[in-house]
Amino acid sequence: MNAVLSHINNVYLVGIGGIGMSGLARYFKRKGCEVAGYDKTPGPLTRELEAEGISIIYDDDSTLIVPPFDGENAREDTLIIYTPAVPAESEIIRFFREAGYQLHKRSGVLGLLSKDMHTIAVAGTHGKTSTSAMIAHILKHSGHDCSAFIGGIMTNYKSNVLFGRQNTLVAEADEFDRSFLALHPDIAVITSMDADHLDIYGDKSRLEESFSLFAGQLHRSGVLIRKSGLPLSQPALIYALHPGKGIDAAAGNIRIENGDYVFDYDGNVLIENIRMIFPGSHNVENAVAAITAALQLDIAPGRIKLALEAFRGIKRRFEYVIREPELVFIDDYAHHPRELDACINSVRQLYPGRKLTMIFQPHLFSRTRDFADEFAASLGKVDELILLDIYPAREKPIEGVNSSMLLDKIPLKNKRLSSREEIFSHVNRMETDVLVTAGAGDIDRLVTPLKKHLLL
Repeated sequence: MNAVLSHINNVYLVGIGGIGMSGLARYFKRKGCEVAGYDKTPGPLTRELEAEGISIIYDDDSTLIVPPFDGENAREDTLIIYTPAVPAESEIIRFFREAGYQLHKRSGVLGLLSKDMHTIAVAGTHGKTSTSAMIAHILKHSGHDCSAFIGGIMTNYKSNVLFGRQNTLVAEADEFDRSFLALHPDIAVITSMDADHLDIYGDKSRLEESFSLFAGQLHRSGVLIRKSGLPLSQPALIYALHPGKGIDAAAGNIRIENGDYVFDYDGNVLIENIRMIFPGSHNVENAVAAITAALQLDIAPGRIKLALEAFRGIKRRFEYVIREPELVFIDDYAHHPRELDACINSVRQLYPGRKLTMIFQPHLFSRTRDFADEFAASLGKVDELILLDIYPAREKPIEGVNSSMLLDKIPLKNKRLSSREEIFSHVNRMETDVLVTAGAGDIDRLVTPLKKHLLL
């Protein structure tokens, strides 16, 4: 562990239920620290953490904080980690500041953990979770021990964190709040740079500037791997879905066989007939990036192929909930127009000619406002749309921005707004062919009830 963190015995996480924060909670718990935290509401992740022996409170009330975090002694061996998703005016954050505790942002702690490790960092507005998970799995499956912090639950490991004894770290590098600038990787992968988080960046040019800064933070002997077409000037290995001029690595001979994607990796080596049960042409492209990174770590091509064929995906990334001949139910994290496009295109490739019904929960008022026309174009590609209210997350409402406004823009006849309670009256097995739930809010809490409803 980094020298700054080596003396830490107690860790409190404000916003512990987030995917990144929960990974740190598990890491420090595994290291033998006393770990506790706060989150606004309970959920699947917090329940898992509680089952692992981590104490969590759900009221923003500092009187509920118990020793050794209660302010009696602001000891040097106690670390408070917070996420920007929790408002700065939170009573618990204010309590820890006034009590004199060490407070660090999640990104800063990840930066400290990675400082003395050989770090592979994966950034991108889309694709970073799948790509970082594939890299971590390839290393682990191939006998190259590593630690990993991933922004999703890896199905193979039922966790978002891996613990390794060797000095290799795979980290998902988040562009939100410029968090990835805390990392100085040995290998950096950049999967995409589409406009997003404009509430933070203001415009796309500032987002691109931040990615350029991230690429510039590579160690002197480091390697940058990036998708083709990105506006970056640093020397890099360039990958793409299809071969072309200036492309160092791509997929070839892509086909679908019995629902699996099969392809050849065409780079400085040729790896033929890789079969992936993790669906989607966008995930074939992510696999090309992951293979390119693994080859930089001297993983043998044969081992890479075996590892990818054993990779079972990530929870809420094109995750099959029901997969029957007459009924398919997929849950996906897509919350940006380009992610919706990738999800919908993959469904159309896998299930041509079948009726596609999507239940979509917009995420953030600002994102819905900034990309309303793009969302409308993407959502207009389904056959039937059920639109839920906007999930606000950290935001307050914006006047005139709501799901009704978005619905009016969507060029689709078969569309409707729905409350969560009404969903079940709109969805039934007889009329459902291929159903997709999509969004980054709490729509995942509808998945199990919908599954039970459809299987009645």
